[in-house]
Amino acid sequence: MRINIICIGKIKEKYFTDAISEYAKRLTAFCKFAVVELAEEKIRNNNPNGAEISEVIEAEGERILKKIGAGDYAVAMCIEGKQLSSEELSAMLDNAAITGKSTVDFIIGGSYGLSNKVKNRADFKLSMSKMTFPHQMARMVLSEQIYRAFEISTNGKYHK
Repeated sequence: MRINIICIGKIKEKYFTDAISEYAKRLTAFCKFAVVELAEEKIRNNNPNGAEISEVIEAEGERILKKIGAGDYAVAMCIEGKQLSSEELSAMLDNAAITGKSTVDFIIGGSYGLSNKVKNRADFKLSMSKMTFPHQMARMVLSEQIYRAFEISTNGKYHK
């Protein structure tokens, strides 16, 4: 199985990149794991209006959609998504594999979120929490939870 985290922007903090790299290394025992970073859309001013924000969301969304394969199982990370336990996330990944999905794409949007086109393409909408997290932290926590999901499905040492 291939697991991709498709996301907008680069991580600048070394402690986040180190943590994600560690989980990526651990995940090699279970899957092919990749973080696909796409460029942030530049905004023209510090106080954008609604139309400018929509333009950014749509442009980023188009770049995201180009990275999702036709047969991929796409998971949009969005506040209106369903919250899952670690065990439920593990079952979701197992189910994707059982139903013939060889690639699962977790999608994290930019600062203003995901476009409706991306959300509509998604097979599942997932929310990490009712709280808001910086995108860099969300990427790290998601990496850990994907690793934990595989540990759960194989009854590994970090399954609970």
